[in-house]
Amino acid sequence: MHKKEIHTDKREVVIAVRQLQKSFANNHVLRGVDLDVHQGENVVVLGRSGTGKSVLIKIIAGLLKQDSGTAMVLGENVATLDRKELRKFRLRIGFSFQSSALYDSMTVRENLEFPLLRNSRNLGRAAVDKAVQEVLEDVGLPQTVNQFPAELSGGQRKRIGIARTLIMRPSVMLYDEPTAGLDPITSVEINSLINEVQERYNTSSIIITHDLTCAKATGDRMAVLLDGKFESVGSFEEVFATNDERINSFYDYNFID
Repeated sequence: MHKKEIHTDKREVVIAVRQLQKSFANNHVLRGVDLDVHQGENVVVLGRSGTGKSVLIKIIAGLLKQDSGTAMVLGENVATLDRKELRKFRLRIGFSFQSSALYDSMTVRENLEFPLLRNSRNLGRAAVDKAVQEVLEDVGLPQTVNQFPAELSGGQRKRIGIARTLIMRPSVMLYDEPTAGLDPITSVEINSLINEVQERYNTSSIIITHDLTCAKATGDRMAVLLDGKFESVGSFEEVFATNDERINSFYDYNFID
């Protein structure tokens, strides 16, 4: 089911990317990318593997530096932040990795406590327990608190990975291929969770995917990354109302009801 359109014209811009360029040797991945993300908006970035989607969000999160251009996030010019400023900045950014990035040797509780105890050392045990319980309930998995990642399904690991980012109450969420490797039913559940996070936490999000079902279900707007630039930005219907075969070819690899 397609999301209701939100009106972005009067909303604050929380991510502003301008003329972003990034190359690795002779591989010119980003060739002058421009993108705005408004407060409370989910923006889907569509593109084939190797087109620079993940590079884009790593630059936004301060994990990579661009060659030129700017990425303004929550009022900060990310590339100019020093180490201390960058650490503080990243506390406001939730990064949901494709692999979920959980520690196998830790229980779910310990995985969730780790970022909280590392960055909020003045919290007492009761406050930590409450935070863990709340995020587990928010992702629908309170019963997994004492389990290890190896005991969880792929979809459950994905949910716990999202919960670990939510425990820090981020303003921005960055999802890297959130439905990759999941069966269709679990993918629908993850799509619903992304929308619930948007509503419950009032997050502004970029969702990297090549899954059109995910794109249609979660995106208020979407942007198609082709040859290092965004060739089309708009609603799902606007993006695919085109004769551009490079964009329409996504339909050849996706099934949408």
